[in-house]
Amino acid sequence: MKRFSSNAHTLQWIDRWVGAPVCGLLTAFRVARDMFQGGQEAPLGRILFLKLAEQGSTVLAHEAVRRAAERVGRQNVYFLCFEENRFVVDLIGLVPPENVLTVRTRSAWSMASSAVGALREIRRLRIDACVDMEFFARFSAAISFLTGARRRVGFHVYFGEGPYRGDLMTHRVLYNPHLHTSRTFTSLVMALDAEPAAFPTFPSVPPESPPLPVFEPAVGEANEVRGLLARLGVPAGAKLIVLNANAGDMLPLRRWALENYRALAARLIADLPDAWIVFTGSPEEAPSIAGLARSVDSPRSVCLAGSTTLRQLVVLFGLSEVLVTNDSGPAHFAALTGIDVVALFGPETPFLYSATGPRSHPVWAGIACSPCVNAFNNRQTACRDNVCMKRISVAEVLELVVRICRVRRGAAAPAGGPA
Repeated sequence: MKRFSSNAHTLQWIDRWVGAPVCGLLTAFRVARDMFQGGQEAPLGRILFLKLAEQGSTVLAHEAVRRAAERVGRQNVYFLCFEENRFVVDLIGLVPPENVLTVRTRSAWSMASSAVGALREIRRLRIDACVDMEFFARFSAAISFLTGARRRVGFHVYFGEGPYRGDLMTHRVLYNPHLHTSRTFTSLVMALDAEPAAFPTFPSVPPESPPLPVFEPAVGEANEVRGLLARLGVPAGAKLIVLNANAGDMLPLRRWALENYRALAARLIADLPDAWIVFTGSPEEAPSIAGLARSVDSPRSVCLAGSTTLRQLVVLFGLSEVLVTNDSGPAHFAALTGIDVVALFGPETPFLYSATGPRSHPVWAGIACSPCVNAFNNRQTACRDNVCMKRISVAEVLELVVRICRVRRGAAAPAGGPA
């Protein structure tokens, strides 16, 4: 069943035309309440992170969550996300499984009812601080206020042109479009100690995020994935290159053409005689990705799209040399393994959203109109022709992947950075 959360245009419409007036009404209520109640802060005991969508951003929040756990104890850190993104929260392992609350996304009614249920549970827990990591989403701002947390950290428009989301935060952070997203999320946790009345002035310098922890498969998980590969004819110990042609439905302009992936696979098979190409993708895309793998016309081109769980996909990354992917979630949770990640950027910039670590190799054409989507325009664009992705050539990606493979087999991995 296709999830309601994947219908980006519907969610953006609801967030704008329903979310904005709701935030306005809640702001009026907050102002009236604070006139009589005051704003005295309680001691910081329990912290809730609010990051509903985007698997990749959840990985980028790793250092922020780690700092919170270090401060109040892992057992006092909570996380609210969409149901399909819980996998990533569990993967990074910083939040106890029983502290992860989810919003179901199978339908609009399911989303609304489960959000109300999550809010009831959060209020029962008496959360002291809510860290809203969504970029100017009205829905998350409203939830943050309704949690009852006395400290609420999130982005505020001030005099900028970002979407209106009311005045519901106690710690109103000015969004800095020149900080990598991982550092931005860390700054939200650091903001908990700042004086609310001083914002937007916030002189703390968020540090560079340390290396991500390495994902360790459970006993037998690697053999399960090897079994899946063996059934496709992949020999034990084969050199694997994973191609992920999916970019998700949130921003289709991030897709590199399927024909490019087909041509890249064929060239890699020709240039690297011991390499096997494994295509991946979502269950909905399985038929088209299977056809793509067959079109390469080689027994060393196979398809696992729709055949693995998300956790098995991460195990596959750990067994492989290189992942080539559009800018999407897999680029980030692959960074939890030893694979080298070649991520193709266009409508967004790698300087803010690339995976972290020395094995990250973003490719970006850097044309004048790119990036065209950002936090201030609610990730919407008038563009209908992703020239920024079309400018990335098969030859350019091929050269980078071949170089990475040869260096991996002879020395340390090449340094990352935008190509």
